Amino acid sequence: MSRFDYLHKIYSNLRLMIHMLYLLMRILFTKLARPFSILKIQKIQNNKEQNPQMKLHLGSGPVHLSGWINIDSERGADLILDIRKKIPFSDNSVDYIYSEHFIEHLTYKETNSILRDCCRCLKPGGIIRIATPDLDDAIQKYNKDWRNQDWLSWPEYQFIKTRGMMMNVSFYYWGHKFLFNEEDLTNQLTEAGLGEIKRCEWGKSDYSELNKLETRIDSKLIIEGRKIN
Repeated sequence: MSRFDYLHKIYSNLRLMIHMLYLLMRILFTKLARPFSILKIQKIQNNKEQNPQMKLHLGSGPVHLSGWINIDSERGADLILDIRKKIPFSDNSVDYIYSEHFIEHLTYKETNSILRDCCRCLKPGGIIRIATPDLDDAIQKYNKDWRNQDWLSWPEYQFIKTRGMMMNVSFYYWGHKFLFNEEDLTNQLTEAGLGEIKRCEWGKSDYSELNKLETRIDSKLIIEGRKIN
């Protein structure tokens, strides 16, 4: 083994160790934060005068929506929670739920579980809006002008030279676990107990509270569903 190979191996192992340590610290932090977040939720739900409408922004990341309760497993969110375990809001207590670029980081099974929990939390007539990358759009790009995508112009993705590399990056980078198309996401929402499911345009909704929420240009699949009863 050459010196370069030896040093590269050490560097790779060190990067892996740092990443594993980061994941461990993140899990620990989220677990420690959960009891405090639940206490916050109890205060929010008990103060209905100050919170006439309950609006949850799931997987908020660095995007903080004004007037919404921003929920994420990272620091900086209003509530620090791993919602894969449960959304700790009461049954029939939430008016609106929104997420953008969140569900593609979940497995198909995890998405099913979370959407059922969202349905439980929503009031009758409550609305969920989900914005995510679109598998069908990625396939269309693969079959046509695959280079015509904003993110492929970014410096960190200049290594992508073929449509096959582009497709694999779409699937496996950024912690992606499952890319939805309209059919699969509609089926998931239906199985969760939601109805009146429809596809929406970017930044547009029949509900004023859900207008102009999208921040990501590659949110190509946007679907709303309503809790019927």
